[in-house]
Amino acid sequence: MIRKRNAGGAKYPLCLAILLLLCAGLQAQEAEKAPVKVTLDEAVNLAIKNNLSLESSRTSLSTKKRASDYSWNQFIPSVDVGGALLHLNEVPQGMTLPLPPALGGPISLGGGGSPWKVAGSITVSLNLNMAMIEEMKRLSLDYEKGLISFDKAKLQLERDVRKMYHNMLLLQENIALLQGSYANVDRQVQMAQANYNAGLAPELTLLQARVARENMRPVIDQAENGMKLSMAQFAMYLGMNYETAFKLAPLDENDIFIPLDVAEIISKASNGKPEILELKQDILSLKTVKKSTMYRLYSPTLSLSWNADPTFSGDPWKDAWFDDMNKWKQQSGSFRISLGFRLNGLIPFGSERQGLKTIDDQMKIANIGLAQLINGTEIEVYNTVLALEKTRKNTKAQEETVSLAEQSYRLTEQAYRAGLQDYFQVQNAEQSLRQAKVQLLEQQFNYLNGLIDLEYSLGVPFGTLSGRSKQ
Repeated sequence: MIRKRNAGGAKYPLCLAILLLLCAGLQAQEAEKAPVKVTLDEAVNLAIKNNLSLESSRTSLSTKKRASDYSWNQFIPSVDVGGALLHLNEVPQGMTLPLPPALGGPISLGGGGSPWKVAGSITVSLNLNMAMIEEMKRLSLDYEKGLISFDKAKLQLERDVRKMYHNMLLLQENIALLQGSYANVDRQVQMAQANYNAGLAPELTLLQARVARENMRPVIDQAENGMKLSMAQFAMYLGMNYETAFKLAPLDENDIFIPLDVAEIISKASNGKPEILELKQDILSLKTVKKSTMYRLYSPTLSLSWNADPTFSGDPWKDAWFDDMNKWKQQSGSFRISLGFRLNGLIPFGSERQGLKTIDDQMKIANIGLAQLINGTEIEVYNTVLALEKTRKNTKAQEETVSLAEQSYRLTEQAYRAGLQDYFQVQNAEQSLRQAKVQLLEQQFNYLNGLIDLEYSLGVPFGTLSGRSKQ
């Protein structure tokens, strides 16, 4: 009997261990499903670190940096080494073997000897031209353009992330308003039920309240599905799984409206917008390409070369190759300095001269594009400032509308309780209040997103205009 109790008692620790493991597993699953808490700045940092599109731009920038850092390698001489093992069918007395210059040229074989011979060649050459200096400048400018392009891509990503964050906050607030409205409608259903039970309201009023409550369910579901889709897109920007849920930090309650100097803002945008900076860098690169092309056509080229053609006079199969260096004879090695000048560039209708004209046309087109871009930016910024001012005025007016709608809803609900108003009046007042609050939120977030677009056009850190910049 004692053994049976011990055996039965041994089962309880095992069951307890299994239960604890199951609980731990369930807790781990719940932890995985817990929403990720993220602030606006943290979301931006995650996007800059993990976004795949930005990673592609970062790799391209690394390539241009490497090319710029090692642009001096064009001054490294080219070195060519060659060798040949030859077998002569017949070796006459005092025969001279004609070999190509790359293999050392003619070889005097002397009298008799082995029919096998070894010939080698070493050639070192370097061509110098002023175009090489301009090529180094071009690679440096190309890297600087890469920096501008990378900064532009990063700014565009940060702009999009910030606007998406604001849009999700707007959706979140809208859902909260819908849920609050649903709670109000549910409370009105309970009131209608109580009045109906007391004989103070007809059954039609109760049915109307229930229908209004049920009609709000698909509206809330649609808003929540829109929030899920926005979070999935937001997660993609941050380099996270699309199923990731986020808990967004609310924005500061500071006054978001600021005075805007149109002339000053337009002047800054004309000089700081990323697209304008990028196009200016393109024009500088074209100027360098033109100068490099002109140097290649109209400046002389200095060529330095040195070659050696050692030949082994012994038997390559029997004699050691490097024991006696006297068996390696120099035939026709030399050091050469030459100066050359291309005449093709002097032909008016030659391809080289036409290439220069093509570069001039490209520079002209780029300058026209720059002027158009500056003009377009001025109009864009002016329109943005006007839209922001309009939004500011609309927001102030909408705040008064919300206050009036709240008073109307409160008075209508009091009258409904007293039996002086029907349910439709309460429903209309509640709907008007919810629409007024939603429109107020939309105006506020539209203003914030307009400031983000304006900051991007100015090329300043995001949050500079709104006072939320970390820098």
